[in-house]
Amino acid sequence: MMRPIVVAAGVLGLGATTVGSLAPASAIAAPRGAVAPDTAVTTRFEVAGIPVILRRNPANEVVVANLYLLGGARQLTPQNAGIEALLLAASERGTRRFPGSALRQRTARLGSTISIEASDDWSMIGLHAIRATFDSTWALMADRVVAPTLEPNDVEIVREQMLTGVRERRTDPDNAATELADSLLFGQHPYAIPTTGTETSLSALTVAQLRQYHAQQFVTSRMLLVVVGNVDRPQVERLVRATIGTLPRGSYRWTPPPALPDGARAVAFDNRMLPTNYLLGYVPGPPATSPDYTALRVATAVLSGRLFTEVRSRRNLSYAVESPFLERSHAVGGLYVTTVDPNAVLRIMRTELTALQSDEVEAAGLKRLEQQFITEYYLKNETNADQANVLARAELYQGDYRAADRFMSELRRVTPADVERVAKTYLTNFRFAFVGDTTKVDRALLSRF
Repeated sequence: MMRPIVVAAGVLGLGATTVGSLAPASAIAAPRGAVAPDTAVTTRFEVAGIPVILRRNPANEVVVANLYLLGGARQLTPQNAGIEALLLAASERGTRRFPGSALRQRTARLGSTISIEASDDWSMIGLHAIRATFDSTWALMADRVVAPTLEPNDVEIVREQMLTGVRERRTDPDNAATELADSLLFGQHPYAIPTTGTETSLSALTVAQLRQYHAQQFVTSRMLLVVVGNVDRPQVERLVRATIGTLPRGSYRWTPPPALPDGARAVAFDNRMLPTNYLLGYVPGPPATSPDYTALRVATAVLSGRLFTEVRSRRNLSYAVESPFLERSHAVGGLYVTTVDPNAVLRIMRTELTALQSDEVEAAGLKRLEQQFITEYYLKNETNADQANVLARAELYQGDYRAADRFMSELRRVTPADVERVAKTYLTNFRFAFVGDTTKVDRALLSRF
């Protein structure tokens, strides 16, 4: 029996952790200011040994430059977890060329922003500027990478800010569910080490350790630079060569992270007297280089639409329900809901998952889903910063930045039979985290996934 596809707005699995690399469809126009990937001029070259991906975007004056320090959690140990994030955050408080508050004041006067992000596979420091201030903003960001002063008082201020963040995350039930689900899924995998650190690791880090880490780990072999904006190659080469290109080469070599470990079903509980309950389950998926990667993305989008309709629209059992897809070197699929009645939702989830695994979806519905993927892609990747992240993921996870523009053809190759097959293959043996009133959930229901 052919099962219909129900797609609700906002549940296509194209959120911050799930954005794919879709090429444009001729029937759909890109939003104003966006440059379609097949018409943008994108090149890859090296400067001082640093791979650079430049997407020339003449549609607006915004320029984004993201510098990725590769390795992420694999560069860390439980003892120094958070060291790279602390170092990059502390660099905002002064560098050799721009000491003390001069760096923050100069950034503010330019109207630019410099942001950092620590993720499982890399740390990123990136700038947002306009074309007229790109060179000046680059000088500020580059000096944070090349020559942070790391004064003890500055490090202490940033350390306390990060410790506060760690403590606050534990009080938020959504974050608690995520951390609990991560611990079940990743186990002994490198991703088990939090890149933003723990209370114990952050408290123990010294200024001497930060300076030693900078000397040893801020090397050009760990770097990938992605620039999106109306700038040309000679300008980028000049800026890189004079700044970050002067750092030591090092001997780092990027390799994809190991596959996530297979495992049996598991459940972890965090009993809290809350007005609602939080349930999050993960399963490991295929590598980004596998055709199943795109098929699983589609399968989770189909499941998200059905759950939205059955759980939220028809029964009003939840405001937030979905089947998340986490984009990694190896995909992660899942189930997520916040609800006052977890047992009722679990029964619906089991019914809808069984249907996805046993009945083919409608071919016509799959085509409609494809078109919505395209629309949401453009909405999500309208900015230069979003395009930079898409290019970086394609380069690192699939080995070629041009894979970002092949997603459309991959999406069109996904068939109803593929959706059914990957649902059977991967959406099984869930590892669930439950945060809330544990008396309200039937553990036997969780064991059915």
